[in-house]
Amino acid sequence: MPNPTVSTYTPDSLSAGDFPIVLDGVTIGATQVLSAGAVLGQVTASGEYILSLSAATDGSQTPAAILDADIDTTAGAAPGIVRLTGEVLGSQLTLGTGHTLASVKAALRPLSLFVR
Repeated sequence: MPNPTVSTYTPDSLSAGDFPIVLDGVTIGATQVLSAGAVLGQVTASGEYILSLSAATDGSQTPAAILDADIDTTAGAAPGIVRLTGEVLGSQLTLGTGHTLASVKAALRPLSLFVR
C-alpha cells in the first residue's frame, strides 16, 4: 500500500459560506495598490474598477464588486479578478473613505454579494 500524500489546505480568508462564487476579469484603474477584499466601484465613463469612495461622483461611489486578488496598478491600469457573487467576511474587506460595513453590505446584497 503506498504512503498517503499529505498536503495543507489553506481556506480562502475572504470567503464566508457556500453561496456560488462568480469571478470575472475586469480592468482595474491606474495608480492603486489594492489588497484582495477591496470594495470596488465601476467608473461610468471608462468601465474601470477603482476603490469605491462614497463621495466620488464618477459612478465608482456605488460598490459593484470585490477584488479577489492583490493588485498594483501604479504603472497603469491592469487586468484584475473580481467577485461578482458570493459570501465574504466583512472583517476581510477594505472600505474606501466614507463607506461603512453596513453601507457596503446594503449596496452589495442586491448583487448577490453577501457580507457576513
